[in-house]
Amino acid sequence: MTTAAAGEPGIPPMPERTPKALRDAIARHAPQLLSDFDAHWKRYVADAYDISTVPAFMARWWGEYAIARDPRLDAHVTGLERRAAYECSDLAEAKALLEEASNIRHMAARTEPGQ
Repeated sequence: MTTAAAGEPGIPPMPERTPKALRDAIARHAPQLLSDFDAHWKRYVADAYDISTVPAFMARWWGEYAIARDPRLDAHVTGLERRAAYECSDLAEAKALLEEASNIRHMAARTEPGQ
């Protein structure tokens, strides 16, 4: 499974790559992430008085939103991680599930604005 294709029906495009645009997109299309986004911003960026934390913050939340904006993809990644943590007794199988989830997260992080 890959990340949402640009223009896929029902999947909102990625916003401009700014904290404000990303927050607005999260509020509109993935509100379940908003309180964590705001808490993370306040703790690691707003109260840090150090803008060097912004790139890491954006990288994390960009990928989170890229997945969350597609409910099927979000459920798939969550399912992979849940199965690895709670349902696998075979270490190799759990590792394969987590590698698949990680690959999806890496692809999501590379999603460009407008896609």
